[in-house]
Amino acid sequence: MTLREDLLERAGTLFERDGRLLTLPAEGKVVFVGDTHGDLDATERVFRRYRRKPYHTVFLGDYVDRGSHSEENVTCLLEAKCESPGEVFLLAGNHEGFMEREFYPANFWISRSEEERQAYGRLFSKLPLIAASENGILALHGGLPDVADLESVRGIGWGDDHWERVLWGDFVEEEGELLGNWGGRPQLGRSYFERVMKQMKRRILVRSHQPHAPRFMFNKRCVTIFTSRAYLPTRTLLIADLGKDIQTADDVSLERI
Repeated sequence: MTLREDLLERAGTLFERDGRLLTLPAEGKVVFVGDTHGDLDATERVFRRYRRKPYHTVFLGDYVDRGSHSEENVTCLLEAKCESPGEVFLLAGNHEGFMEREFYPANFWISRSEEERQAYGRLFSKLPLIAASENGILALHGGLPDVADLESVRGIGWGDDHWERVLWGDFVEEEGELLGNWGGRPQLGRSYFERVMKQMKRRILVRSHQPHAPRFMFNKRCVTIFTSRAYLPTRTLLIADLGKDIQTADDVSLERI
């Protein structure tokens, strides 16, 4: 077994243990990191600054493609997960789902051999989809799944309709539920957001995926961050106190790295 194969196997075991739904600790602080897209420098900066108590770190997906250091970025993240499984958490993004649904650009995936694509595809299919805290936070990559309650997240299948909304969904600051489908990206409105958040009994959503979306939507209950320079010159992350009641974005802080 090569070093890479060993790393992928160990990380896969940890992802399976985490399950589709991550429950964040009840104390300390959590750092949410948006898309990194092969931006190894961004990931390394996050770890240099926050990989210590009292911080837990949640990456919101899209670790590969667009940037020039996808493999190095993934390796750095997987090594950190294996070294600190209770402090470092990785969620799935749509760019981790290439083996289920092809897209473009996909420079990481097309540069791999078929055997390598299969290995990374199997690993990424084990990634958690949503992280939740008891003090009101939900975190994911794209959009909310249309499930009856938070526990239902555990039953989402890789590639099903709920998966598509989590990984590919966009939010639009307009009234309504499903507002259409733009290029394979479900467009989700205010009514949908408010209904599903109520069903999940959470108050604020932290997400990435949509670099040109408004930073705050739905009365500051939906916050979109982006931590790669693949799209924007400013890399932003969000920090929340897990012991504090969170109602809106006014109760968290945004930082630049």
